[in-house]
Amino acid sequence: MSEVACAGQYVVLTRLSLLRGWDLTRKVHATKTSYPKIVLSDPAGRVFNHSFLCQAGRSGDRLVQPPPSELVPLPKGSQLFTMPGRVPIGWDPEGGGFVPLEKVRVGGKDVTCTAVAAFLPPGYVRTLLPAAGSRGDGPILPLWAYSSVGWKEGKFWATGLLLDPNPHWHPRFFEDEDALKKQVTSSLRRSPQNRLLKQLSRCALEYRCFAAKNVFFRRWECPLPTSPSCNADCLGCISLQPSECCPASQERIRFAPTAEEVLEVAVPHLEKAEDAIVSFGQGCEGEPLMQWRLLEQSIRGMREKTDRGTINLNTNGSLPEKIERLCIAGLDSLRVSLNSSHARFYNAYHRPQGYALREVVESLALAKARGIYTSINLLILPVLRIERKKWRVSSA
Repeated sequence: MSEVACAGQYVVLTRLSLLRGWDLTRKVHATKTSYPKIVLSDPAGRVFNHSFLCQAGRSGDRLVQPPPSELVPLPKGSQLFTMPGRVPIGWDPEGGGFVPLEKVRVGGKDVTCTAVAAFLPPGYVRTLLPAAGSRGDGPILPLWAYSSVGWKEGKFWATGLLLDPNPHWHPRFFEDEDALKKQVTSSLRRSPQNRLLKQLSRCALEYRCFAAKNVFFRRWECPLPTSPSCNADCLGCISLQPSECCPASQERIRFAPTAEEVLEVAVPHLEKAEDAIVSFGQGCEGEPLMQWRLLEQSIRGMREKTDRGTINLNTNGSLPEKIERLCIAGLDSLRVSLNSSHARFYNAYHRPQGYALREVVESLALAKARGIYTSINLLILPVLRIERKKWRVSSA
C-alpha cells in the first residue's frame, strides 16, 4: 500500500449510485491482463491502492478500461491530485463492471475516499480522464489536464503518450527552487521597474511555469505575455473564466507592457541564451494580436539588435493582415491554436468575436507562403470526437 500527500481537482458530469464498505483485503483470481489497481485518497490526503479494483478511465461520457498500450509508469515531474467531492470508480475484474466507491474499509474502519488524478509533465498528452463520480456537493474545480492513474508493481501508472521528447522540458531542469529565487531576485534588482519581468517572476514562482523559469536561467524559450484582452471566448480558457464557472488556472495579465519593457527582457535572451526562443502568446494572457502594434514594434526592435534566435507567436490566427505585418517585421515562427477544421465545432469551443475560421486558415496559408515556420496547436477533446463521428454519420 502506498501513501502520498496530494491536493487536487477534476470536474465530473455524471452522477452515479454509490457503494459503501468495500473491503480492501478481498482476494480475487488472477486475470490474463494485469491492470494497475485503482488509487484513492482518505480525508487526510494519503493515497492508497485498492486490493482488487482495477484502474479505469473516462473518454468523453464513457467509462473505459485503459488500453495497455496507453499505460505508462508515472513520469518524473508528474503530480498527484485528490479530487474533492469526487468518488473514485474502478473496474471489478470478477464482476465485469465499473464500481464507484464512497467508502472503503481500512484497518477495520470505514474510511471516506476521494478520487485521485495525475498531472503529467510537458511532452505528454493524456489519453483518458480519471474515472470518478460526483457526490453532488463537491466544489467546482480549476482547469487542469488530469489523467487516470493506478498502482502496479510498486509504482504509479498513468494513461498518456509521450509526443514531444524534447529534453529541454525534462523536470530535472526546473527543480532547484533556491537557485530560481536567487536568479529572480537578481533580475528584479537590475530592472526594478520592468512590469513584464515582474509578471514573469510571478509566473515562475507562483505558477511554476517552466518557460518563465527559463527567463531567469537565460536558456531556451522565453515567454513574452503582452495582451490583457482577447477576441475569443474559449470554453477552456486558462486565464479568464466567468465567476459562476470553474476557476481559471492562473490570473490574466492586467497590463500591456511597453516595447521598451519587452526589449529589455527579450534582447538579452536572444543574444545570450542557448537555443534561444522568445514567444508571444502565453497562458497568462489573452490574444497577442490584440496588441499587434506593440508586437510589430518589439519584433523590429529585436531584429535591429540581433539576428540570433527565434521569434515565435502563439495565436488564434484571427487577424491575417496583422500576421502579415509581423512576418514582414521579422517573425520567424507561428503556432495557431484550434480544436477543429469544421466551423461548427470551431465556433462552439472558441466562440470567436469579430472573426471566423476562414481568417484563421488564411493566416496559416499566408505565413506558410512567406516561409514562416508554421504549426497548429491542436486541442484534443474526446467528447468532440464522439460528436463529430455522429455528425459525419448523420451527414452521410
